[in-house]
Amino acid sequence: MSETVLMKREATILNLLCIIAALAFVTLAVLNALTSVSFLTTDNLFVTLVCMLMALMFAVNPLLYLKDEGRLPIPFQKRKALAAAAVETGGRALPPSAPLLDARGRAVPPDVKSMVANMKQKQP
Repeated sequence: MSETVLMKREATILNLLCIIAALAFVTLAVLNALTSVSFLTTDNLFVTLVCMLMALMFAVNPLLYLKDEGRLPIPFQKRKALAAAAVETGGRALPPSAPLLDARGRAVPPDVKSMVANMKQKQP
């Protein structure tokens, strides 16, 4: 087998183990909430918080892997769609109606906008 197939299989196994560990920590947090007499004590809240934090730590890696593979759609993210449109339209990344903003979120004057558009054009 090639090296890339082995690496993909290894990544799949490691991500599966991370998901199992995350689910185990969520299960521990739920069991802590269900079996405790008084849930709102400092000890119970601390144990629940630690379990949920560990679940988050184990769940981040598989989620980032799925995002990089393109299998996890991120809602309200338009940057990839704009980048694909930029390739098709010859380098223009933003639609003409979208305002160009500076670092503080203010609209950029039209002359600066035209200079930025000229800099983004491909050089021959």
